[in-house]
Amino acid sequence: MSNLNIAMIGLDTSHAEIFTKLLLDKEQPHKVKGAKITAAFPGGSEDFPLSRNRVNRYTSLLKKEYGVSIFKTPEAAAENADAIWITAVDGRVHEKLFESISHFKKPVFIDKPFALSSDAANRMIRLAKEKGIPLMSSSSLRFDETLNNALDGAKEKLIGADCYGPMELQETQSGLFWYGIHTAEMLYRILGAGCVRVSARCSADFETITGEWKDGRFGTMRGARKGHGFFGALLHYEDQPRLIEIQKTEKPYYVSLLEKMVVFSETGKADPVLNETAEVIRFLEAANESREKDGKWIHL
Repeated sequence: MSNLNIAMIGLDTSHAEIFTKLLLDKEQPHKVKGAKITAAFPGGSEDFPLSRNRVNRYTSLLKKEYGVSIFKTPEAAAENADAIWITAVDGRVHEKLFESISHFKKPVFIDKPFALSSDAANRMIRLAKEKGIPLMSSSSLRFDETLNNALDGAKEKLIGADCYGPMELQETQSGLFWYGIHTAEMLYRILGAGCVRVSARCSADFETITGEWKDGRFGTMRGARKGHGFFGALLHYEDQPRLIEIQKTEKPYYVSLLEKMVVFSETGKADPVLNETAEVIRFLEAANESREKDGKWIHL
């Protein structure tokens, strides 16, 4: 595997520090090989405190501790790299950032959430296909080793799944997109694409989302803003259910995601494929619509 030079676009998220440490810090027990962060554009959204209040700290960290070159524009950072990772925490800016660096036609990974609407998601996918740009997006939860070991080792038919996790909301991030993306990615890793309709209800502290798949299976998401903050899933097989508690192996799920990102950046082969990524965004969009309509079924 080559040692790829990566441009990181958006230094307003903890992922900027996590990914950089795992790639560049030799003391990391799960150090990931094959790529290094060499260029970055800070970005940041003034109307989003979780972006505005973190961008300077992570920019300083990457520059001073890891020697990453900081550029004033996304284009300048992207020009000096083999692949581009858009890590901006604000999903609203992903489309504009992607458009700005699309002419380089280099592999682009976009951190979760890919987009905050299916229109934006579909426009980015069309642009990628028109220009031949390898494009990938995912939450780290999809690649949790505990979950994947269970799915890969199962011999019985999977007939449904119930996933749970924290589901904080942020005013600028369109309802369930902010943290619901994690549990939705888990659900899609389990059941795959093919959801046809969604129903969702919410209270001040809790969310319930039910999806019906075209083969008759149901998948649910339970989100909480109160109580425990654990992720997990109940997998329903024909012979018995199996409870999966996320992050029960030594290998962090961020490492598993980063390994996928490095392979994608070299090969251009996305996992998950773009059609599934687009459906995840539409699933959350439909859930947002349903929760505003007292649980009405919304067709994807």
